[in-house]
Amino acid sequence: MEDFTLHKVAISGPTLASMIQRVSSSVGDVDGLLFGHVTGITPSTLSDDDAVSPDSGSQQLVANVTSFICFHSPLSFYDSLGRVDSSCLRRFTSSPATHHHHFMGWFSARRKTPIRPSMREYSVTRSLSSKSELSFPIKDLETKTRLSPCVFLLFSTPLPEQVIHTHEYRAYQFRTSRGSLEPKPMDIVNIGPAFRGHYGSFSPNSPFPMLNCELRGSMNEDTKVETLDEKKQNSRDQSELDMCAEGFGIGNLRRLIGADASNTTTTLEDLYERMLTKIDTLAREVEISSSKVLEQENHNRKLRHKIARTSVE
Repeated sequence: MEDFTLHKVAISGPTLASMIQRVSSSVGDVDGLLFGHVTGITPSTLSDDDAVSPDSGSQQLVANVTSFICFHSPLSFYDSLGRVDSSCLRRFTSSPATHHHHFMGWFSARRKTPIRPSMREYSVTRSLSSKSELSFPIKDLETKTRLSPCVFLLFSTPLPEQVIHTHEYRAYQFRTSRGSLEPKPMDIVNIGPAFRGHYGSFSPNSPFPMLNCELRGSMNEDTKVETLDEKKQNSRDQSELDMCAEGFGIGNLRRLIGADASNTTTTLEDLYERMLTKIDTLAREVEISSSKVLEQENHNRKLRHKIARTSVE
């Protein structure tokens, strides 16, 4: 497998804030897995100098971290020598929550330690990069190729005690050809005019599940007796459909395919309405949880201020 060089590691502000919150709220050191995708982009090399010709053939690879899994303690999918447990790792990376994201690497969070990789972290990253079965395709690249999980994020806190709680973080890529961890710049993507370029090649991904909605005759559908396997499959399909449109029957979804599809406008509108209701419910849950997090942060800030004032007195 060819050893490609990453130009940078990009992560959204909310995702990074969520990772730091999980790290700071833990009782000790933690680690976890990183998910996302690697995209090939063509940099803009426009120049007013006619003597400089733009190099349109070169593409840069950007690793975009979109989600993560944080474990409660280290040694979650590897041993003390840095050897990865493939069966344990496969169980985490094949979960439905990470179905739409590629496994890109992992992260480690320590406290009051130098911000540089340890020998164990080096061994874990090297072991992940050597597993070809974990490789994933690179998006928007001129030639179809794959990349192994080679991204490593390291979090740490300053050695001296500080009143303001701060975190340090760095990104690395393991280069198989060189056998070393190379530091990479981290790009925090937020909303605003300065970050408009990040959304130029945006393509939405729908989490709508793949369901077995084969064509059936309208007469046979009413008289057919379902077998036990079909009932189990329908139950699983209904559970997956409820994740997107709660309360919408799997039978109604099958009627949207075939000759009778033109007469199911009301059914289709009902599907969209239930999907919007599900999204609105999730948004309200996020709003409530964010309010609780803000309340807890304000409480912690008051406690830190009280402790700092007491120590001064």
